[in-house]
Amino acid sequence: MVKYAHLIPLFPFIAFAINILFGRRLKKASAVISITASTISLAIAAVTYAGFLKGGGSYAVGRWLSFGGIPLDFGVTVDGLSCMMLMVVTIVGTLIQVYSVGYMHDDKRFSRFFAYLSLFMGSMLGLLLSDNFVMLYIFWEGVGLCSYLLISFWFERPAAAKAGMKAFITTRIGDTGLLIGILLLFFSAKTLYFRDLGHLGINDALLTVIALLIFCGAVGKSAQFPLHVWLPDAMEGPTPVSALIHAATMVAAGVYLVARTYGLFIAHHGALIWVAYIGAITALMAATIATVNNDIKRILAYSTISQLGLMMLALGVGGYEGGTFHLMTHAFFKALLFLCAGSVIHAVHTQDIFKMGGLLGKMKVTGWTFIIGSLAIAGVPPLSGFWSKDEMLSEILREGHPFLFAIAVITSLLTAFYMFRLIFVVLFGKPRSELHAHESPAVMTIPLAVLAVFSVFAGFFKPVKVEYFMLGVSMFIVIGGIGTAYVFYILGNKVLPASVRSKFSFLYKIILNKYYIDEIYEAALIRPCMSLAKFAASFDLRFVDGAVNLTAYLSMIAGRIQSWFDKYIVDGAVNMVANITWLCSAVFRRLQTGFIQNYILIAFLGLAIMILIKLIGGY
Repeated sequence: MVKYAHLIPLFPFIAFAINILFGRRLKKASAVISITASTISLAIAAVTYAGFLKGGGSYAVGRWLSFGGIPLDFGVTVDGLSCMMLMVVTIVGTLIQVYSVGYMHDDKRFSRFFAYLSLFMGSMLGLLLSDNFVMLYIFWEGVGLCSYLLISFWFERPAAAKAGMKAFITTRIGDTGLLIGILLLFFSAKTLYFRDLGHLGINDALLTVIALLIFCGAVGKSAQFPLHVWLPDAMEGPTPVSALIHAATMVAAGVYLVARTYGLFIAHHGALIWVAYIGAITALMAATIATVNNDIKRILAYSTISQLGLMMLALGVGGYEGGTFHLMTHAFFKALLFLCAGSVIHAVHTQDIFKMGGLLGKMKVTGWTFIIGSLAIAGVPPLSGFWSKDEMLSEILREGHPFLFAIAVITSLLTAFYMFRLIFVVLFGKPRSELHAHESPAVMTIPLAVLAVFSVFAGFFKPVKVEYFMLGVSMFIVIGGIGTAYVFYILGNKVLPASVRSKFSFLYKIILNKYYIDEIYEAALIRPCMSLAKFAASFDLRFVDGAVNLTAYLSMIAGRIQSWFDKYIVDGAVNMVANITWLCSAVFRRLQTGFIQNYILIAFLGLAIMILIKLIGGY
């Protein structure tokens, strides 16, 4: 049944077309159309996965076009990686759309929201199935467009509009590198198919450059350093958007791209080590920022950046299995965490965790699923995050990278700390403000429960051998991180955190300001560009506009000269000829009297004159 895989993206695209064209008439029914389309895609994805397990694989649908005599088929990739991601995207996407019915029920652009979600689903599923770079790039840009549309969905809010533009521009930087890499690959290797990447037979240095350019696209889309700055601001969009696009699926596209083109990276160690160190920097940096942030969604955003960095780190050291395994488990528990955060925000109408507290008693389903998701991301056995994180750490150490292993352990320790900092502050203790919290409706809590089940059991989908040393490391991470958060925020009652901040105030200020990376970009790039734009505008005003005005003035003078010349020279000459003709006619018309005697007289006078001339002249 693998042969129907190309239909998986079709139904969300149909749902998008229906909702965008007829959404005003459909109103709430637009959600039914989007959810139905996503469910059909999930069913076909499940059938495709079953067919793959029975021996089915990739296939070509038909000839699409030709570049310089090199044919390019429209085909689909059906392998373990694509099947896994197809199941993740369709399951998570369907659940989030169900959740969105409750979260967005009062929004005036309800149908448009579901239209955009369907467009994103279709683009992401098409990206996963692409068997060549051209098809992938088309859907890659479609995913980027949906990200812009959904981040700035509440565009009447200046912060949301600005965040959408920031995401669009920042990811375009990485996408430009990806496009250049694709073109360089085509003109040097004469192929665009993923299946050919392991045996291209061209210069190694050139292939390293191509690999790094392709990685640029992954850096932008998966919010890796230094293009990570867009993702925290993207939390200005609706929470279901944060869960679907910026936690579970779209940001995973960059990791998927590296995994899909792994044949190119694995053959060129120089490019692969860049992936590892960029991932390490991203993972540790984002984890430290999450420990001091007080916005519930931004904490999860930095957590996403950090976890994606860990995946890149694992892939960069050769840990393909661990990196892709964590890609799957992370999608479930991070989508769960974002939806739980959305449920909390929906109830208390604030995102500041220090204005919350004691919510577990009032929001039991949200609270306990929030705890399950946090246990999973912290790596508590036997939840899904334990298995995938354990395998990543094992592969990093096994490949002989103790320094990177230490960074991964510290990052995981910080993950356990900041997630349970969040849990203890939001769900336990006494309420810190007058909040009338209440549990979310069933249409929102049922998806939470389903995702919680996946967060617990998704790790068992892939058998992993447990190493006792790594089990000990994992337990140290869990106990150390959660225990420290408990001491700080339950026993310490905010006094201990305050004293630690005062002792390390300089470091705390740097981390609180996100290492001043946005400020560096502002000073080094944005302000110079704005100054250049203002100078160009001033130059236009003073010189270009001045030149235009001078030209207009000279044209006016020339026009006046031409007008005078036309009036007094050209028209004057014509008028003079006319006047001479008129004068002559005025004289000679008097000779034309019409009387015969006058004509005889004139003839006689003429004859007399001729005789006189003859006599005077003597001949």
